[in-house]
Amino acid sequence: MGGPGTPRRAARWLTTSVVGFGLASFLSDAGHEAATSVLPALVALLGSAPAALGIIEGVSDGMATVAKLLGGWWADRPRLRKPLAVGGYFVTGVSVGIFALASSWLHIVAARSIGWFARGVRGPVRDAMLADAVPAEAVGRAFGFHRAMDTAGAVVGPLLALALVAVVPLRQVFLWAVVPGVLASVAFAVLVRPPAPRPVPARPFGASLRSLPAAYRRYLAAVFLFGAGDFARTLLILRATQLLAPIGGMPKAMATALALYAGHNILCASASYPIGRLADRASPRALLVVGYSLGTATAVLAAAATPSLWALVALFACAGLTVAFEDTLEGTIVAREVPAEVRGTAYGALAATNGVGDLVSSSLVGILWAATGAGVAFGAAAALCLAGTIVLATARRRAR
Repeated sequence: MGGPGTPRRAARWLTTSVVGFGLASFLSDAGHEAATSVLPALVALLGSAPAALGIIEGVSDGMATVAKLLGGWWADRPRLRKPLAVGGYFVTGVSVGIFALASSWLHIVAARSIGWFARGVRGPVRDAMLADAVPAEAVGRAFGFHRAMDTAGAVVGPLLALALVAVVPLRQVFLWAVVPGVLASVAFAVLVRPPAPRPVPARPFGASLRSLPAAYRRYLAAVFLFGAGDFARTLLILRATQLLAPIGGMPKAMATALALYAGHNILCASASYPIGRLADRASPRALLVVGYSLGTATAVLAAAATPSLWALVALFACAGLTVAFEDTLEGTIVAREVPAEVRGTAYGALAATNGVGDLVSSSLVGILWAATGAGVAFGAAAALCLAGTIVLATARRRAR
C-alpha cells in the first residue's frame, strides 16, 4: 500500500505537460501509421512499380535524418522549441492528406519528404523539452511513458486504416488520417507548458557538435554499431511469412505474421514504462546493455528461425522488448549525461545516428538475404549488434 508521499511523487513528473507530450505522440503516430499502412495500395493504384515505394521511403528517411541534426541544433535555443514542435506536428499531420490528391508517385515523394522533414525537426526538440520538464530522478519514467504512448499510437494507426478502408474509398483514408495528426499539434500547443526560457548563447552548428562530451561521442559509436545490425521489423514479418507459407498458404501466413507484429508492438508499449521506472533506480547504461543483448538475441533467433509458431512468438517478443529498452533508455541517457546547453544537439546527433544505422542495417540484411540467404543475413546483423553491445559495455566502464 502506498504511503502518503506516493501521490506527491507521481505528481512531480506526470504533469499536464508530460501528458501532452504523450498524447501528441499517440495521435501523431496513429495518423501517420494509418496513412503508411495503405500507402502501398495507393502506389499500386497509381500503376507504379514496387521500386517507387522504396524510393519514397528512402528519400523521406534521408530528409528526416538531415532534419534531426538541424532540429537538435535549433533545440538548443529554448525560445524556438515549442513553435518548432507544434509546427512539426502540424506539417507532418497535414502532409499525409496530400497523398489523397496525388496523381503520380512523385507527388507522394514530395509530400512525404516535407512531412518527414518536419517530423525529423520536431523529434530532438520534443525530447529536449521532455528532459527539461521533469526532475532528473524521474526522467526514465517520463521517457518510458512517452514511448508507451507513441507505440500505442503505432498499434492504433493500422487498425484505424483497416476500419476506414471498409467504409470509405482509399484516397479518403488519407484525408481522415489528417485529423489525429492535426489534433496532435493542438494537444502539444495546449497541454505542454515549458518553463521560462533561459538565456543561452547561440553556437555555430559545428561548434555545438564539437562541444558534446567525449564520453557521449563514444556512446554514439556504440549506438551506430548496434543500429547497423538492428534491422527494420518489416524484415521480421517477411521472415515469418516465408517460413509459414509452405505450411498454411500465403494468406494465413501473412495474417499470422501481422498478428505477431501486433503482439510485438503491444509488448513494446507495455514494457516501456516499467523499463523507464527501473532506469530511475539503476544505471540506464547498464540496462541498455541488457537491451542491446536482447537485440543480438533477436538477430540470432531470426537467423535460426523455424516454422514453429512458438519459436516465432519468442522471436517477436524478444524484438519487442529490444525496442522498448532501446527507445526508452537511449533518450534517458542523454538527459542524464549531457549538459543542458547542448542537450538539443545531443538528441539530434542521437536521432541522426539511429537514422543512418537503420538505413545501413535494413539495406545490408536485404542485400545479404537476396544473395546468400536469411541465415547469413541475420547472422551478420547479430555480429554488428554484438559489437555495439560490447562497445557500449566498454564505454560504460570508462564512463564510470
